[in-house]
Amino acid sequence: MDTPTADAATLGHRIRHFRTKAGLTLDDLGAAAGVAPSQLSLIENGKREPRISLLTTLAGALGVQLADLLSAEPPDARAALEIELARAQRGSLYASLGLPAIKPTKGTPTETLEAVVGLHRELARRANEAIATPEEARRANTELRERMRAQNNYIPEIEQLAEDRVRASGHTHGALTHREVSVMAEQLGFDLLYVNDLPHSARSITDLANGRIYLPPASIPGGHGLRSMALQAMAHRLLGHERPDSYADFLRQRLEINYFAACCLMPRDAAVAFLQQAKHDRDLAVEDFRDAFGVTHEAAALRLTNLATSHLDMTLHFLRVGDDGALYKGYENDGLPLPTDVTGSIEGQIVCRKWGARSAFTHTNRTTELYQYTDTPAGTYWCATQTGTTSAGGFSISVGVPFAEAKWFRGRETTARAESRCPDESCCKRPAAGLADRWAGQAWPSARLHAHILSPLPSGSFPGVDDTEVYSFLEAHSAS
Repeated sequence: MDTPTADAATLGHRIRHFRTKAGLTLDDLGAAAGVAPSQLSLIENGKREPRISLLTTLAGALGVQLADLLSAEPPDARAALEIELARAQRGSLYASLGLPAIKPTKGTPTETLEAVVGLHRELARRANEAIATPEEARRANTELRERMRAQNNYIPEIEQLAEDRVRASGHTHGALTHREVSVMAEQLGFDLLYVNDLPHSARSITDLANGRIYLPPASIPGGHGLRSMALQAMAHRLLGHERPDSYADFLRQRLEINYFAACCLMPRDAAVAFLQQAKHDRDLAVEDFRDAFGVTHEAAALRLTNLATSHLDMTLHFLRVGDDGALYKGYENDGLPLPTDVTGSIEGQIVCRKWGARSAFTHTNRTTELYQYTDTPAGTYWCATQTGTTSAGGFSISVGVPFAEAKWFRGRETTARAESRCPDESCCKRPAAGLADRWAGQAWPSARLHAHILSPLPSGSFPGVDDTEVYSFLEAHSAS
């Protein structure tokens, strides 16, 4: 059948619904279908699944189509509550409480069922909230990264969606303008409004009732980051996102809206043509790609990871590393041995001191990219690294490829070379034996505690967003 079929509980409720609607008792229907009333009772209570031949007979006796019995929809609101209650009570969460199960009868008020089911929903919500620990988030992020690696960081459906929306805006070449982003929003039925009082926990708010997308004002002239924020807000609607029901779902949605925004700012066809020409000229450079489309260095580097394998036939890696050596973002499909913890997570792990992503911080001239070859246990890699600074400190953005692919990039002629033996701790994580002996027991460093270590993950219904602030904001602005 084309439509989903009912499980045993829903099927039983549908049979009972049509039986009582027809004014038949269990004995009446049993006699008409040639089955014992006790067997029918087991079926109606979801404790036995009938053969399709018996269902066909029952449908005929009830005067309905077989599809009516097999529908996955509960027959009415009351039945839906009873089914949800039965499923909840069969779950491990309820079983862990050691409480007896409630079996609703005809005399059980519907309001009572609503209250009990509501309690089960809240119990499940709080349990899901409780497991959203930092460890759970790291595992979810690791699974998402591995899934994207398996598909070479490329999502063709979003690529095509973005290509179609950009073309519909009238964009033909060069950087996507604010005006073209506004046109894209208008085509979806939204106006872009820039306000000073967005809730501190929200990057943007979409007012579905009034067709508005609220964004912060530009912090610098031009406000190029606002294009990405607006595109991300539109992506939620275009991709049909609903409220995430888990941290993994939240991370997936974040990845998809960021991917859509990047596809719009650096459209596939134009970006691939630009990169293919640069490869042909053996002059690939992230900085040129960045400037051609008016985006940040990090955005251009990440976009290159989307397109390089699928359209340029090369593997590569991307790193964003803090000036303390911590890896904040990473991707590779070229075999670079990224540092990981026991869960496979890379976030927060310390990158080898010998890698270009860290050695770039030691150079006084940071206005241009640093090029370097690095010998690792997995082979030799070439990379280009650009450093930057935020209020939180310095960072570096690196894009690299295996030695054989360096021939396509600007900077391949560099003589800078380093050797990394990581994850062998003798490479850069353990002091030389002489230093260790000299200072053993003679030094006492006081560790700096990062506040985020003590902070739990957001516990709101929408991760990281304060619903009270959002709804108050919308209430204030919808009247204006």
